Amino acid sequence: MRAMRKFSSHGDGRFRSEDLARLGQDVIFEDGVRIWHPETVYIGNNVYVGHDAMLKGYYKNKLEIGDDTWIGQGVFFHSAGGLRLGPRVGVGPFVKILTSFHQATPRSTPILDAPLTFAAVEIGADVDIGVGAIILPGVRVGVGVQIGAGAVVTKDVPDYAVVVGNPARVLKLRPEG
Repeated sequence: MRAMRKFSSHGDGRFRSEDLARLGQDVIFEDGVRIWHPETVYIGNNVYVGHDAMLKGYYKNKLEIGDDTWIGQGVFFHSAGGLRLGPRVGVGPFVKILTSFHQATPRSTPILDAPLTFAAVEIGADVDIGVGAIILPGVRVGVGVQIGAGAVVTKDVPDYAVVVGNPARVLKLRPEG
C-alpha cells in the first residue's frame, strides 16, 4: 500500500501592502483579494484588482502587473513559472492564468506525484482577456490581442490577433488604423 502524502497549508493569502515587492500609486484592492508570496509580486501604477481575486505569487518567480491594468473579480493567477502582464491590460472576471503542470508519467505513478514543469506566461501591452478565459503555461500573448470569453489559450498568440474557442484559434487580426 502506498504511503499517503501529507499536505501543508499555503496560508490564507492575506497580505499587507508593505509586504509587496512593488506597489505603484493609485492601486485599488477590492474586498477579498488574496496574495500569496507578496514579496514576489510587483504591481504598477493605476491598477484595479477586483473582488475575490487570487494572485498566487511563488517564491521562485515573479508576478508582474503593468501600469493601467484592470483585473476583474474572481481571477486566479498562478505564477510558479513566472507571470508578466504588460501595461493597459484588461482581465475579465474569472480568468485563470497558469504557469505549471504535471509531467506525463507511467500509469503506475499517480498524476499527483508527477514532477511539475514550470513555464512562464507573458501577456503583452494593450491586451483584453475575456470573461472566464484560461491561459496555459508557457504561452506568450502578443501586443493588442483580444481573447474571447471562455477561450482556452494553449499556444502563443501573434500581435493584434483576435482568438476564440477551445483550444483558442486566431479568428482574425484586428484592423489597422
